[in-house]
Amino acid sequence: MLCSHFDAGRCRSCTWLGTAYAEQLAAKQHTVEELLAGPVDTGRASVWLPPAASAQLGVRNKAKMVVSGTVAEPTLGILNPAGAGVDLRDCPLHTPGIQAALPVLADFTTRAALAPYDLATRRGELKYLLVTESPDGELMVRFVLRSQEPVARIRKHLPALIERLPQVAVATVNLQPEHKAVLEGEREIVLTEQESLLMRVGGLGLHLRPQSFFQTNTAMAAELYRLARTWVVEVEPATVWDLYCGVGGFALAIASTTDSEVIGIEISGAAVASATASAAEAGLDQVRFEAADATAWALARSDVPDLVVVNPPRRGLGAELSGWLEDSRVRHVLYSSCNAHTLARDLETMPSLRPVRAQLLDMFPNTAHYEVLALLERS
Repeated sequence: MLCSHFDAGRCRSCTWLGTAYAEQLAAKQHTVEELLAGPVDTGRASVWLPPAASAQLGVRNKAKMVVSGTVAEPTLGILNPAGAGVDLRDCPLHTPGIQAALPVLADFTTRAALAPYDLATRRGELKYLLVTESPDGELMVRFVLRSQEPVARIRKHLPALIERLPQVAVATVNLQPEHKAVLEGEREIVLTEQESLLMRVGGLGLHLRPQSFFQTNTAMAAELYRLARTWVVEVEPATVWDLYCGVGGFALAIASTTDSEVIGIEISGAAVASATASAAEAGLDQVRFEAADATAWALARSDVPDLVVVNPPRRGLGAELSGWLEDSRVRHVLYSSCNAHTLARDLETMPSLRPVRAQLLDMFPNTAHYEVLALLERS
């Protein structure tokens, strides 16, 4: 028995949990190789490396919990098809630190009188509880509220929470007043002196602010950056652009291993601030970050680097940026993808850039999702 909630049919979020793990990996590898059979020359033995396996449970460093029920008896988890809360505070997919913290946080919602938001009546305040654990065991806790009404109570009771749960390094309120399926709003109210969570991954110290993206599987993130370092060292680029750089993981990994001049581009100003702070702390003077749209920024440049790193959202690069890469003089592209369908589409738009190495990383065990890292070389 891996998960009592799965076995009882209360939660099926881990859709593949009932499948043997070796079969999960084989199915993902088969799917990705089939999707990329055209763009990737599978006859070359050096292209596909064996998949990087993950632990099945205890790996997710971020919990996204829907809050339901009542003030006296809140549920933290998901909603069933009837709209009732299913309590998953003991979900074994989360890291042990998050599993230990969620019952304490449930008690805090009662103590601070945070009424769970009710979808049917559109009443209540607390919509979601978002918890991230760093590899050092520190926590970032975010309360997603409908309005500012409960903020004073959260502030009042926060010292008691931190006394009981001293791992809480960052606590914030996110305001999401709209009644729609959007996880968080634009406004973030930081309640602690510390504003970012330090994620130490693969020798890197990455600052994570509340609304910034970070890979949810720390071990697989470390392997992703290790691969990037290894592959980039082999091609020896003098200049690197990291597009969709997020909090700077790839850019900082490359800058810490090579003498390359690195520029990271990310549309989120908060993520750029995090990446800049991480670079300064690491003493990496050859890397800098700018807040801009990745496609618009690249198309406006007159120069091109030796290597471009791209880590786009699930929708992929799109025709404009992949077309620019095809027409450019960029020698190598390091493409990190969470969706082989859009990766295959983008590769078809870039026929001059052929994968010479690729590996599947099981970032999301027990589901059909994954990460693929591919090194492309201009033919």
